[in-house]
Amino acid sequence: MTGVLVVGGGQAAASLVARLRSKGYDGAVTLLGEEPALPYQRPPLSKAYLLGEMELERLYLRPESYYADQSITLRTGVRVDGIDRAGKTVMAGDEKIAYDDLVLCTGSTPRRLPAAIGGALEGVFEVRTLADVDAMAPRFTAGAKVLIVGGGYIGLEAAAVAAKLGLTVTLVEAADRVLQRVASAETSAYFRDLHKSHGVDLREGVGLARIMGETSVTGAELADGTMLDVDFVIVGVGILPASGLAEGAGLDIDNGIKVDAQGRTSDPHIWAAGDCASFPGHGAQMRLESVGNAIDMAELVADNIMGQGRSYEAKPWFWSDQYDVKLQIAGLNTGYDQVVVRDGGAGALSHWYFAGARLLALDAMNDSRAYMVGKRLIESGKSALPETIADPDTDLKALLKA
Repeated sequence: MTGVLVVGGGQAAASLVARLRSKGYDGAVTLLGEEPALPYQRPPLSKAYLLGEMELERLYLRPESYYADQSITLRTGVRVDGIDRAGKTVMAGDEKIAYDDLVLCTGSTPRRLPAAIGGALEGVFEVRTLADVDAMAPRFTAGAKVLIVGGGYIGLEAAAVAAKLGLTVTLVEAADRVLQRVASAETSAYFRDLHKSHGVDLREGVGLARIMGETSVTGAELADGTMLDVDFVIVGVGILPASGLAEGAGLDIDNGIKVDAQGRTSDPHIWAAGDCASFPGHGAQMRLESVGNAIDMAELVADNIMGQGRSYEAKPWFWSDQYDVKLQIAGLNTGYDQVVVRDGGAGALSHWYFAGARLLALDAMNDSRAYMVGKRLIESGKSALPETIADPDTDLKALLKA
């Protein structure tokens, strides 16, 4: 039996092969990862791993022995160059590898700065792979000067690590505020103040004009004309779905690899899961960049390969660790018209997003109770009056019984 062939080496790929075996799939299972490492988790790369608080082995989603024990053929360092849909094979160099079902878990790729403004200079880094972080880690020495371009979660997490390690940190965000694309002004203000309190020179509404240097980074010029002395640069300006393999095979693309509610692409023998895949939800094709989505989609696809016919119902949740703050996010805030701020006491704070009287999402800062209650309310389709949430005397857990 040719079996299931999975392309990818991250959370979705590892979750999918594990689900197949745990649910009793007895056909051949092969996982092809482009990176030389075992499948690993990415979120700690810009946090605990970069700080030196997590060993490499703890990044791995499963030990190497797991794959052999489960009769999963794991091949790392294998780049898939193309898909022959008619022949049901993939091309990896001169090798052809056959499949019955192919699953694309190719993830995403970071947006890079143009070479014309210095993006290709030595000393410019993105934070996406283990190799990226291993390459930049030796530069995280006290007193070094780092410029971080982009005020999204990756940029802010890198800034927190750098500041904790004693670097001189400048962060620039071209938009009016950090986290503008994903969070409310209230959440942006919280993290702006947090970073400034740790000595980060955070500049909003200021873009990057160019990075200076002949072959290596020596400085940077900002869009407002400011010149900075810089030792290295970290770029965190978003990611793109890694859909090139699917595009080359003629599969439908719509904000990533387009799949139906069961995770199947426009080819009935090819599936996709994780960051690379867009699925129907909220009246359109949507894509979620999160660990939770990668796991849930992968397990759905595994179940449907085995004939269960399940439809995907996304339950979005995210998190970010910065300094001593754990941010937990539940739901999607798209379309909100009101933000309710709740003081949880003892440094806990949460921001609740409403559209009218309907609860859409929340951001919880060091407030796991608010996160747990809000997540359960959102997933059950329940809500609570904004004024009830705002009242510090409200027993949040009681809202779950209403």
